[in-house]
Amino acid sequence: MLLVCRFVVAPTAAPAFLTRAARALELLTAADGCLGGELGRSVDEPDQWVLVVRFASVHAYRRALSPFEVREHVVPLLSEAETDTASTYETLLDAKEGTTQAHTSLLA
Repeated sequence: MLLVCRFVVAPTAAPAFLTRAARALELLTAADGCLGGELGRSVDEPDQWVLVVRFASVHAYRRALSPFEVREHVVPLLSEAETDTASTYETLLDAKEGTTQAHTSLLA
């Protein structure tokens, strides 16, 4: 499962946002079932940021959001994400070293 959140961050707010996002990644990636995460910034539009976190399952994602410290630090950050697109996605294909692997859809 993928969590994909897009943010618009003013250049003056970028250092504080980076600190908050780093803490969010630390907390989320420490959870059982979290496969890793990344924060990126657009090279074309420097005020556009994206946070992507991978989880083994929807259940792992939901468990990762349960601890108090996550609700205190991560949930407020996620609530600032752009809401005009979906933020959670199921993984249907992944690829490593030139080989793809298909996954069964949760919607099927």
